[in-house]
Amino acid sequence: MPKQPGKIDQHVMWFRNAAPYIHAHRGRTFVLYFGGEALEGEGFASLIHDIALLHSLGVHLVLVHGARPQIERRLGIEDIEPRYAEGLRVTDEEALGAVKEAVGCVRVEIEARISTSLVNTPMSGIRLRVASGNFVTARPIGVRNGVDFCHTGKVRRIDVDAIQAQLALDNLVLLSPLGYSPTGEAFNLSGEEVATETAIALKADKLIYLNSVREKRPLPAQLGLTEAEQLLKRRKQLHPETRTHLANAISAALKGVRRIHLVEQQRDGALLLELFTRDGDGTLVTADIYEGVRDARIDDVPGILELIRPLEEAGTLVRRSREQLELESQRFVVVERDGMIIGCAALYPFETERIGELACLAIHPDYRRGGRGDVLLAYLEARARKLGLERLFVLTTETLHWFRERGFTPGSLDDLPVKRRELYNYQRNSKILYKVAGQES
Repeated sequence: MPKQPGKIDQHVMWFRNAAPYIHAHRGRTFVLYFGGEALEGEGFASLIHDIALLHSLGVHLVLVHGARPQIERRLGIEDIEPRYAEGLRVTDEEALGAVKEAVGCVRVEIEARISTSLVNTPMSGIRLRVASGNFVTARPIGVRNGVDFCHTGKVRRIDVDAIQAQLALDNLVLLSPLGYSPTGEAFNLSGEEVATETAIALKADKLIYLNSVREKRPLPAQLGLTEAEQLLKRRKQLHPETRTHLANAISAALKGVRRIHLVEQQRDGALLLELFTRDGDGTLVTADIYEGVRDARIDDVPGILELIRPLEEAGTLVRRSREQLELESQRFVVVERDGMIIGCAALYPFETERIGELACLAIHPDYRRGGRGDVLLAYLEARARKLGLERLFVLTTETLHWFRERGFTPGSLDDLPVKRRELYNYQRNSKILYKVAGQES
């Protein structure tokens, strides 16, 4: 049956909406962690298909797997009693053999699945190469509170150069929860720790944890560092796995990983929804790129005035009186450095139309090469999302390309909210640009 004229197919719309994310992710490095539970679930084949799709879209992938259920089962088969202390497995010589066997079997299973290239499946025509090896150097945990953890270890170093060389060859890199020492010993590691330390060492663009559990109360869609820390303290009923992932996400964010995602493993397609849709399907923990950025106070007005006055005199910004700034100070955010206001921006919401105006973005000339404009933009985009705003618009006369490079697209006067349209200054002839709130640039 032919479609009605003017009616756009939903698949076409999905591709168009996903296009900015496809462009944004191409050439980026993602570290993806999934536990041993993933291999035993019905959705593992679909997860492999989604991983292959990410690779085909130009994402550099480092996969880190766990093996807890497989290790437990192997210990049971060999009649070895599992031992734990302080929430960690004690890996003696006997247990280490079971760990090696279980981890090896898991790794081989994953490599086999990734090698699939069956007709009439999402893997058809795909040839993926997987690189595994001694990329992780480990050290023993040692003795704690009188307990000798034997071959249970911690990550000592990640061989960044070797991993990047494999990614440059368009290979997937697969890391197991095992590490090796310069003395030739093997150590049982936490897969989550391997993923976290790898993302930090690689300066990965994203670190993704697939959660094998479903919380009764879903986590928020987005968390800053402070919010994530407060949630850990507040939500005592969080599943231990979620708690571990959230704690590792905070650690990774503090050490330079900008975006960490917690995604529900059991939901088919959740990984793609999280990465290629505006609202996502998991929880995004954002690195605290907002350090030094805060909501403005009324006593910041003199500093804001001093910052924007040269731009007003040059005609780049619309003039604002001290009284106007004092009345609108709650709309502003500022970047403060050693008591000096070196950046500011404002968000004016039009809640009926679910749109917001980004205005008065200014950075002190001495600090314009530090990415602070991007920080302010990201901060206000996050605020817009919390307010339920779907789009942002900006009116600009001289910084058109700066905004275009960050995902804004041209609009028209008719697209402005009615109240803002009535205030448009035809003499300034400002260009009107739009962006979906929260869309990656």
